[in-house]
Amino acid sequence: MAAKAKKGDVAEMSVAEKLSALYQLQQVDSDIDKIKILRGELPLEVQDLEDEIAGLETRVGNIESEVNVLQESISKKNNEIANAQGLIKKYEEQQKNVRNNREFESLSKEIEFQTLEIELAEKRKKEFSEQVAVKDVSISESRVILEDRQADLAAKKSELDEIIADTKKEEDVMAKKRVQIEGMIEPRLFTAYVKIRGNARNGLAVVTVERNACGGCFNKIPPQRQLDIGSRKKIIVCEYCGRILVDDGEGEVEETA
Repeated sequence: MAAKAKKGDVAEMSVAEKLSALYQLQQVDSDIDKIKILRGELPLEVQDLEDEIAGLETRVGNIESEVNVLQESISKKNNEIANAQGLIKKYEEQQKNVRNNREFESLSKEIEFQTLEIELAEKRKKEFSEQVAVKDVSISESRVILEDRQADLAAKKSELDEIIADTKKEEDVMAKKRVQIEGMIEPRLFTAYVKIRGNARNGLAVVTVERNACGGCFNKIPPQRQLDIGSRKKIIVCEYCGRILVDDGEGEVEETA
């Protein structure tokens, strides 16, 4: 029996009409599920690749920032070395004009100090340069991986886009139909349907009685309970799996008005 109530007449719907609407909704959702199955794991694979690429880009960006800081430190050390060399030259020129040994020794100590400053700066420069070399290798390795992942992503996206393009028209029709049917179902019942469907592995919230058993979990249904289901006077759920049960007479239901 098809649901005959129109949108806006939800409160006046009979139990039989509610069951029919729920069954139609289940059929549409199952059709949409089949379309999604065609996409397989591609959406998840695309998302994983996008996340990995974002992480690699962040990693490369962070390392490049660290390299920039190290390069600035090297530049500062070069300036310090140049300044120290300039002072040494200055002190050496002053030594040529000293008036006594005391002044000469004082300038010699300044020259020695600046020489040590140069040695220390050169040592720090070497350390910074070694760190830059290590980080450059890390950047190169990350970029190789990044390029590989970007190529994988492009291929996966192309494959997914092709599947989506092939099924878009059908999916749009199903989505429109689903909205129409959903509008016929009272919120409380729809919420229950969504909850049951979410807990079901195969996405089936409404199932028919098949060979005297629940079409969802395949547990046997007592004869009296089958009669109650067939009468369509109340909504009955499977006592084993909680799915909403309809009699196999629902079969092919008519389009909703």
